[in-house]
Amino acid sequence: MKRKLIAAIGIAGMMVSIVACGGDDGDSGDKAAADGFKGETLTVWAMDGSTPPGWTKDLTAAFEKQTGATLKFETQQWNGIQQKITTALSEENPPDVIEVGNTQTPAYAATGGLADLSDLKSEIGTDWTEALNASSVFDGKQYAAPWYFANRVVIYNKKVWADAGITDTPKTRDEFFKDLEAIESKTDAEPIYLPGQNWYFFDGLTIGQGADLVKKDGDKYVSNLADPKVTAAMEIYKEYQAFSKAPKDKDEATPQQAEVFAKGNVGAFIGMGWEAGTAIAANKDIEKDVGYFTIPGETADKPEGVFLGGSNFAVAAGSKKQELAQEFLKLALSDKFEGALAKENGVIPNKESLQSNLTANPAAVAAAPAAAFGGTTPLIPEWAAVENAPNPIKTYMTAVLNGKSPAEAAAQVEDEINKRLSQTS
Repeated sequence: MKRKLIAAIGIAGMMVSIVACGGDDGDSGDKAAADGFKGETLTVWAMDGSTPPGWTKDLTAAFEKQTGATLKFETQQWNGIQQKITTALSEENPPDVIEVGNTQTPAYAATGGLADLSDLKSEIGTDWTEALNASSVFDGKQYAAPWYFANRVVIYNKKVWADAGITDTPKTRDEFFKDLEAIESKTDAEPIYLPGQNWYFFDGLTIGQGADLVKKDGDKYVSNLADPKVTAAMEIYKEYQAFSKAPKDKDEATPQQAEVFAKGNVGAFIGMGWEAGTAIAANKDIEKDVGYFTIPGETADKPEGVFLGGSNFAVAAGSKKQELAQEFLKLALSDKFEGALAKENGVIPNKESLQSNLTANPAAVAAAPAAAFGGTTPLIPEWAAVENAPNPIKTYMTAVLNGKSPAEAAAQVEDEINKRLSQTS
């Protein structure tokens, strides 16, 4: 998952004072008296873009007042971060708290490099959104805490929809298809721009179908691409893609789908909220016509499944400041500061009750309803190799769109998927 993209949402985030946030104040009281950790320094690795200035300033002040310790944020870059964290976790003095990508968390946990946070979950995480917390759990234990997330929405051109006589956004998948049919028949616009290899949208569809991309075969994982539920997801993708002129053998970055949308003759595309900013940067005139809505599911009461990209906070098992690290997490993940991060960076918070902090960000408002119905790629350390280029799932998708049956397309790539799943790293 390209979590760097999620952080980019913050560019358009509202700079709101943390004082204005509701919920608890994050004060853990007598557990961390002001002089209890005096003279200590807690080092937190956070990724570039994840810690907006207002949030960071206020959290640092609150932490240092509450604990008497010094809080030191060290900004990291996504490029090469997996190896850097892996190395750091094996050293004698690792950073104390580390932001880790949600899909990467199982790999770090499997090495024994992360502390067990099950007690912390019982204390402060009983109402974390289950779908958002799933990536923090490995082998039944809580090895991280959910921090922030983002998922895809429908970004649409209001003028194109109005030209087609559409007066409202769809609430079900069938309504969405009917709207695309109306755009196709009543306008000259391309109803939806959807290249054949928008892999993360497809992954969301598989989640919506309750499908798993891998299954256990003895003591190893193998491809589950031939599962009828995966086939159902691919058939839905195929139905969407039939409304698009986009190439069947390219992904959303080739060319950048937001730049295609920016030309003004596309009804909609499925992407991250920040991509609307890319479109507007390419064509300022389109700004007034840009709108967002939640990807609709089969029924109006349940949005489509989505891939949840985001970050967790973890504590290094080798940190000598376990108690202080937990004090940081209690504060950073409190309603006050979790809500403030959602406001300032426009990201989905770890509790549904905090989504009210997103009201100033229409893309985030559209994304939020699907969060509880989202998921990730398989949360196993072996999965990372599967997505390496050339991604065999993308090959499967293109094969289906070009006329192969899902069963034939799955058979074409399953040996390669199984080979990658057997790799150890």
